[in-house]
Amino acid sequence: MNVKCETKNRTLIVRIAGEIDHYSSNEIKSKIDREYKQRNCKNILFDFNDVTFMDSSGIGVIMGRYKNVIARGGFVGVFSINKELIKIFEVSGLFKIIMYYDNIERALDDFSVRG
Repeated sequence: MNVKCETKNRTLIVRIAGEIDHYSSNEIKSKIDREYKQRNCKNILFDFNDVTFMDSSGIGVIMGRYKNVIARGGFVGVFSINKELIKIFEVSGLFKIIMYYDNIERALDDFSVRG
């Protein structure tokens, strides 16, 4: 598991590679929370292009970050999700609270419009 972060327009872009499971979720949460606060971000955008597996711990990672972001009046989005993960997002109801985008450019444009 590898987590890389960058910032664009007060949006923390989180690129995760590997598995998001019980073993990796605490490390992922800690890194995202630390980067989000240090960089004084408002939104979080997850890049799932290189995520190979996600279980319910991954849902928890996203839900916890969602709670932090809405407390700051921000938005959470995700892009580049494979078909298996899309099913997890749909069944879990995550797409009811976070936005799904085709690509990073659309996500950043939408975040800028939303404020």
